[in-house]
Amino acid sequence: MDKTKLFYIVCYILTIVSYMSEVTTIQLEKDVVKKLKKSKTYSRQTYSELISNLLKAYSLHRKQYDEYLHRIQQEKMTELWDNKEDEEWEHA
Repeated sequence: MDKTKLFYIVCYILTIVSYMSEVTTIQLEKDVVKKLKKSKTYSRQTYSELISNLLKAYSLHRKQYDEYLHRIQQEKMTELWDNKEDEEWEHA
């Protein structure tokens, strides 16, 4: 085997080993995989990209939901604590 061919083989193996160290395998139920396939934006979209997008959307949604709850709780607490009946009891 000539040195050039050996060099290319070694480079190929190193590339695969390098790539494999950055990737993991997860187990998903088949119905989850079907739902992921249907959720793809385009046919060649990777599951990694799809899941990353879903996580970003969830994170944004969660933040908006938390802000909404906080705003509602503030209004309710103001309604409960800042009223005339409580002030009358304080001065009784």
